[in-house]
Amino acid sequence: MSDTVISVENVSKAYRLGQIGGGTLKEDVSRWWAKLRGLPDPTLKIGAEHHARKMGEQFWALDNVSFQVKEGEVLGIIGRNGAGKSTLLKILSQVTTPTSGQIKVRGRIASLLEVGTGFNPEMTGRENVFLNGAILGMTKAEIRKKFDEIVAFSEIEEFIDTPVKRYSSGMYVRLAFAVAAHLEPEILICDEVLAVGDAEFQKKCIGKMQDASRGGRTVLFVSHNMDAVARLCSSAIILAKGGKEYEGTTTQAVQKYLSKFSQIGQPGTWLDISSCPRSGNRNHAFFYSATYLGSSGETNSWPWSESELLFKLRISSDIKIKVNSISVVIFSPSFEKLVNTDSLLIAKPVVLEIGINEVHVKIQRLHLKPGRYPVGLWLANMGSNVGNQVFDWIESAFEIEVINESYRLGSDIVGDGIVTCDFDVYQPALA
Repeated sequence: MSDTVISVENVSKAYRLGQIGGGTLKEDVSRWWAKLRGLPDPTLKIGAEHHARKMGEQFWALDNVSFQVKEGEVLGIIGRNGAGKSTLLKILSQVTTPTSGQIKVRGRIASLLEVGTGFNPEMTGRENVFLNGAILGMTKAEIRKKFDEIVAFSEIEEFIDTPVKRYSSGMYVRLAFAVAAHLEPEILICDEVLAVGDAEFQKKCIGKMQDASRGGRTVLFVSHNMDAVARLCSSAIILAKGGKEYEGTTTQAVQKYLSKFSQIGQPGTWLDISSCPRSGNRNHAFFYSATYLGSSGETNSWPWSESELLFKLRISSDIKIKVNSISVVIFSPSFEKLVNTDSLLIAKPVVLEIGINEVHVKIQRLHLKPGRYPVGLWLANMGSNVGNQVFDWIESAFEIEVINESYRLGSDIVGDGIVTCDFDVYQPALA
């Protein structure tokens, strides 16, 4: 018997763009009346761009996509918003059907496409475990047998008899993932399941999916978190504008994906990062420019042995706000997290004024081998007293290129794994 459990053959999915269904009946009528008179759409917001495809034409969410997934493989599916990732997963989960092509699946599928799908908000967590388990194909006996394990994994034991309408989004995803993960399907499909939840729970989720893979089950994992994709997936595909752009090893896929958006930073040159792909609410503050230097202002190749590395960050803010978590994150070429200089770790919050603020992050002695290293930028307020707000997170704002070896044999050698360093976060004195 073949070890292929999913075969996707020339799958395409088309949607027809039309005038009706744009919002309210009043908006539909005003849009239709404007079109008859040759006027622009009155419902478009000022500055909004017109869609490239005209009304009435077909929009191809997927276009001739083919690939195969082997038993026990963890396949990452990456791409920008609108690339077709969620459409592909919905077709695989039989939520919708393809316009053309075919999919062959061998084994039971458990899908976690949206947080709390199938949950009844009026029911308690306990009742929803049985309801959601039944929707995912579990028998009542299976659910009873695994109930304690599901609840323990979700870490919400004290709230299990509380209606889920009172749950936070994090509690929702904990319980939803716990049910899906303990179904023990042959195929587990996860779409951005790690977008909600704290770092510790995300680590548990990745561990559970790795356990599922080692047990011979197949996992399809969609995420914008390249660090999670790199750690979890054995192979990956990149989707772009509905088509398959690349298929191969996870390392190559992540590097290829990030290289499309990442710019090589030249020491001392300010980089415009305002249009970089990012997440976060950007409600009040965001990164728009950055550069880096050696400790004495050198602008030639970095790094220098025993030299400090200084990142200068420009942050735009529309209110005066105290921020407790600012970080420069340096990744390896294979997108493993090497350094995280979070100001929260050293209890050094900064106060952002209205307008443009400059914040410096200084690293003392960082030893890296030659290569290109993606740099991520993080801006947030973390903690129960401030509500855990992520203002801006650019996973790959730019890359630093190390040309000369800076590490040396001796007591300071770190090896091939995680790199550690001393660092400081501060605001420069005003001139």
